[in-house]
Amino acid sequence: MERKITLLDGAIGTTLWNIAEAHGVDMVPVWRYNIEHPEFVEELTRGYLDVGCEIILANTFGANGPAVKRSSNYTAAEVVSAGVKAAKKVLEGTGVKLCLSLGPLMQLLEPYGDMEEDECAAIYDEMLDAGIGAGADMVLIQTFMDLEMMRVATVEAKKYGVPVFCSMTFEKNGKTMFGNSVEDTIETLAPLGIDAIGLNCSLGPDMALPIIKEFSEKSDMPLLFKPNAGKPITGSDGNTTSAYTAEQFAKDIEPALEYVSYIGGCCGSDASYIREIKKLLDER
Repeated sequence: MERKITLLDGAIGTTLWNIAEAHGVDMVPVWRYNIEHPEFVEELTRGYLDVGCEIILANTFGANGPAVKRSSNYTAAEVVSAGVKAAKKVLEGTGVKLCLSLGPLMQLLEPYGDMEEDECAAIYDEMLDAGIGAGADMVLIQTFMDLEMMRVATVEAKKYGVPVFCSMTFEKNGKTMFGNSVEDTIETLAPLGIDAIGLNCSLGPDMALPIIKEFSEKSDMPLLFKPNAGKPITGSDGNTTSAYTAEQFAKDIEPALEYVSYIGGCCGSDASYIREIKKLLDER
């Protein structure tokens, strides 16, 4: 039986900033739009819904307690639940799943920093309680470089009885900035009973391919792949363009269809990029 490949969305943060700019609104931490401009979140969600995404991320990636407290008078629970509700408003009745997005914290866990495991777990629990409570269907823990912090967040997420996906971010050498390998990642996270594992961010699809291939060789778990569309390139005229066009991105991502169960894009990719991936899936 052929493996089903589920279409994920593209970037949330960079796409929301583009939407804000188009409406003449300042770039701020994107989670603030959940409360201050929920219509931007609705526009983002509708854009991904229209190109055929089957799972769409809530705008909650950096909305952890310490970050929210640093940059606003809101609570993380308010920001997260508002983000989930704005997206759910668009997705209601469509059958498309909404995925709570959890990102890494700026503080470092012991022994690298002074944050204790219990404090870290409580920060993620606040986000999970608000997000699942507001109606998120599943959780993606993504863009982590520290496997230990990923483990703490995953243990909390598993308490909520929804599907949990884990995605690390790797350097070209196949390791995270903390030195965690693909093998380390599988050995640490697979026993926790997660539903998919893989990588997102940092690398474009061509450079990330060897890493997702290594995941496929070392694990039978469903794999998730959300590479970047590259860092923006500024031309001599001052205009910025993406390192990958939507067509090039899809062409470079195509070999991954041999290994993955969930596919989409990360920073720099918008609905036009996901539309190109959808064409590849339709051709299959």
